[in-house]
Amino acid sequence: MKSPRNKTIDLDTAEGEEYLKRCIRWDPGKYRTKRKLKDIVCRTVIGDCMEVMKYLPEGFADLIIADPPYNMDKDFNGRSFRKASDRDYADYTEEWLTLAKPLLKDTGTIYVCCDWKCSAVIYEVLCRHFKVRNRITWQREKGRGAKANWKNSMEDIWFATVSDSYTFNLDAVKQRRKVIAPYRENGRPKDWEETKEGNFRNTHPSNFWDDISVPYWSMKENTAHPTQKPEKLLAKLILASSDPDDMVFDPFLGSGSTSAAAKKLGRLYLGIEQDERYCIWAEKRLESADSDKKIQGYSDGVFWERNSGK
Repeated sequence: MKSPRNKTIDLDTAEGEEYLKRCIRWDPGKYRTKRKLKDIVCRTVIGDCMEVMKYLPEGFADLIIADPPYNMDKDFNGRSFRKASDRDYADYTEEWLTLAKPLLKDTGTIYVCCDWKCSAVIYEVLCRHFKVRNRITWQREKGRGAKANWKNSMEDIWFATVSDSYTFNLDAVKQRRKVIAPYRENGRPKDWEETKEGNFRNTHPSNFWDDISVPYWSMKENTAHPTQKPEKLLAKLILASSDPDDMVFDPFLGSGSTSAAAKKLGRLYLGIEQDERYCIWAEKRLESADSDKKIQGYSDGVFWERNSGK
C-alpha cells in the first residue's frame, strides 16, 4: 500500500484499460497512406516511432522535443535498450532524425535530450540536418554517487532549428531570482522588484539550468518511469519555441511529460510511445491537465528557483 502522500502514477494495463482506449494503436499492416492531422491531433499513439513517423503528415509540427534512449543499458518496463558503439548509436540517431525532420515546418525547432556520453554523437548528427543553436545543460540532482568517479548530475539538451526563421519567446521564459544586494536609484529599486516575499529580479534565461527538480513521489506529475523528464523542464522548451495552439510533437513520449506540459500551456500535441503502460500514465496525466494546469516551479508567468515553494 502506498502512503496517502505518494502520488506516483503506476497503473498497470488492467487498471488503465479505459485510458488505453483513448490511444491510437498503430497497426503497421493497416496504415499505408499518410494520416491526416485531424485524426492524430492531441492524441497518444501506441507504436514504434520509426514506423509511425513514416505515415505522419509532412510539416505538421512547430516543435519537436525528443528524448530518445541514451546510449546505455536500460530497461523500460521489460523493453531493453543496450549500449552500442558510438558509430551504431550515430546510425540510430541518423535514422530517427531523418524521419523526424520532414515533419517540422520550415520555421520549426527541435530539442534533443541526451547525457554526456552520447551528447557529442548527437551533436554531430544534428549538424548534418539542422542549424544547431545551443546546448542547454541542466542539473539533474538525483541518483547515487560514484565511488571512483564524479557523480553524474548533468544532462544536455541540444537546441536546433530548420532555418534562420524560428520562434523564440524570450519574455516567456525569464527566471525569477532573489536579489542578494539590491541596488537603488533615487531610492527606488533598479531592475528588481520589492515584494512581501522578498526582493526579486526576472533574469534572462541562460543555457545552464539549476532550477529543475526531478519528479519525486509526492509530486502529482511523478510516475514510475525510470527516466521521466520534469514538466518544468518541458515547459521552458515549449514556451520558448512555440506559440499558443502550435503543434508539439514527441516521438519518444515515455510517461507523457511533453504532452501534459503542452496541454497545460495551451498547445496542441502528439506523442508516440511503444509501451502500453507508459501510454496509460500519459493519458492519466492528460486527463488531470483538464482540471489542473499547474506546473511546479512555474507561476505568475515566470520560472522560480528550485525549492521556492512555487
